[in-house]
Amino acid sequence: MAMDQSLIKLVNKLQDAFNNVGIQNPIDLPQITVLGSQSSGKSSVLENIVGRDFLPRGTGIVTRRPLVLQLINRPAAPKANGEAAAPAEGTNNTDEWGEFLHLPGEKFHDFNKIREEIVRDTELKTGKNAGISPQPINLRIYSPNVLTLTLVDLPGLTKVPVGDQPRDIERQIRDMVLKFISKPNAVILAVTAANTDLANSDGLKLAREVDPEGTRTVGVLTKVDLMDAGTDVVDILAGRVIPLRLGYVPVVNRGQRDIDQKKLVSAALAAEKDFFENHPSYRSKAQYCGTPFLARKLNTILMHHIRNTLPDIKNKIGTQLAKFQAELASLGGPMGENNSASVVLQIITEFCNEFRTVIDGNSNDLSINELAGGARISFVFHELYSNGVKAIDPFDMVKDSDIRTILYNSSGSSPALFVGTTAFEVIVKQQIKRLEDPSIKCCSLVYDELVRILAQLLNKNQSFRRFPQLRERFNQVVIHFFKKCMGPTTKLVTDFVAAEATYLNTGHPDFISGHRAMELVNERLNPTVQPAHDPKKPNPHAVNNDKDLDVTLKNEGGFFGSFFQGKQATQATRQKKAAMEAPPPSLKASGQFSQREQLETEVVKLLINSYFNVVKVETISMVPKCIMLNLVTHAKDSLQRELLQELYRPEVLDDLMKESDHVVTRRRECVKMISALETASEIIATV
Repeated sequence: MAMDQSLIKLVNKLQDAFNNVGIQNPIDLPQITVLGSQSSGKSSVLENIVGRDFLPRGTGIVTRRPLVLQLINRPAAPKANGEAAAPAEGTNNTDEWGEFLHLPGEKFHDFNKIREEIVRDTELKTGKNAGISPQPINLRIYSPNVLTLTLVDLPGLTKVPVGDQPRDIERQIRDMVLKFISKPNAVILAVTAANTDLANSDGLKLAREVDPEGTRTVGVLTKVDLMDAGTDVVDILAGRVIPLRLGYVPVVNRGQRDIDQKKLVSAALAAEKDFFENHPSYRSKAQYCGTPFLARKLNTILMHHIRNTLPDIKNKIGTQLAKFQAELASLGGPMGENNSASVVLQIITEFCNEFRTVIDGNSNDLSINELAGGARISFVFHELYSNGVKAIDPFDMVKDSDIRTILYNSSGSSPALFVGTTAFEVIVKQQIKRLEDPSIKCCSLVYDELVRILAQLLNKNQSFRRFPQLRERFNQVVIHFFKKCMGPTTKLVTDFVAAEATYLNTGHPDFISGHRAMELVNERLNPTVQPAHDPKKPNPHAVNNDKDLDVTLKNEGGFFGSFFQGKQATQATRQKKAAMEAPPPSLKASGQFSQREQLETEVVKLLINSYFNVVKVETISMVPKCIMLNLVTHAKDSLQRELLQELYRPEVLDDLMKESDHVVTRRRECVKMISALETASEIIATV
């Protein structure tokens, strides 16, 4: 039994260790949470367990903050011969007293003063209206009349706002209660009035939400003495109504009239004992009814619960201690590092190393969910830019009629004897210049990826959260450096595209030759077999010898015969032609292609397509190299020098190293939490 009591005392010590930290306890400690509606009799149950009248009374929400009630059994001091017996209940007793955690060292022997302090501290945190607060009041009661036990009294569940209560008071209380009872290590003490339908119990309903199997819920049935004559709770106790693994305990509390008439708790407990021992439905099982049995049952349940959860608590304490120690180290230790120069130098070095690592793909924390860092830059080069360049069609902006016009213009005043190379050069240079826009866009996309990497590294490094001004200046310097690199990068890329357009390397091994292009077009335009040679006509490959080659104008009407629309010339047209009027101000190709025009146009198109594909391949290969040279690799090599020049200066270090208020507060919280966890670790190591 002594071991059982020491386990509960150990958890009390752990609770005390975390209560002064000021931030949420990261360790879920075993505790009994008392749950029920406002009229269920929660306060009376607790007072009967303690054996003292000490809780605030009144209408509306009396419990407006969680009350962590630690009951500690201590033997009564031995009385000397002739010394008076212990004072009666309601007077000061040196063997019984209460202590509040927020008033260390102050003992309350008068339990009326304990009630006043609960009211005072509640109003201090919540005001005098009916507001509630999740911040607990910690009360420890030492007495020879209690079993060692830890209970958390929660605000009573309510449905309708009354008086000054907030309109959403039901939701506020429900959320607070759920926060406590949802913890796996919480044993739920669901208090329900026995003279109401159990199926309508607010406490049991909420308990079932977080503990549907009823494995950590104890039912308490109050007001058993107020049930209608001939009714009892035997079926409920037997688990035939709503079964709970830990069962139900019926109790009888003081009624409101008893409280008003100052009926002592000791008298109420005696009346309760008499009720169960003499009631026909309960006398056979009276030893399992009443407040004393409830206290013993809760003591046993809590002890077993603590024993089962202790290994897990020990592991959690160790894990949380390591976590907070690591965070404190990232915040500069308990006092914060004072050597600004060394801290800035370290931050710059770490950032640049991480920057290079992320781009090269050698990071230890590689993402498995998405592309990051250098892989995204590779995606820009080999997917976005490559596909963007490949998608450019050299003929989506140049029509066949445009090519025909250029062919005639390039031949000047004399009709061309062969396919003119000038037309090919003019068109292909125009198309090559179109590669400049996607190439510059590629530069911008890579720049955006570098800025993205910068933002990720700034968010990842705890030092930048600690020094917000350093982070801001760091961001400015790196962004300015990237922009400065963009100038030479963009120029190199545009110069490369301009160089491709300036000189056409028609001797490139992948470029189709003019003769081969002519053969391919001839085969495509004249796929049929040539007819047998007419002996009356000279061989077309033989010397003419001034004989007729049977070349007639027919419908072509001269060199420009197909240049204009029009089928059969009218008499008026013939007269206009005969008159030889001046050509119109604007001459445009609009007629059908002659065989020669079609041949020459197709040859030029084939040459353009072949050479443009050669340039595409070279551009897709060279532009990423230009960007890597002047932007990415240059940033990897020179960023650290730039940061040192801009930030590692005595006149700016002090301003850059000013810590944010959040960091100072968080460091203080970490120091407190580490101290609490170390204390908890020492406490639990004694088990």
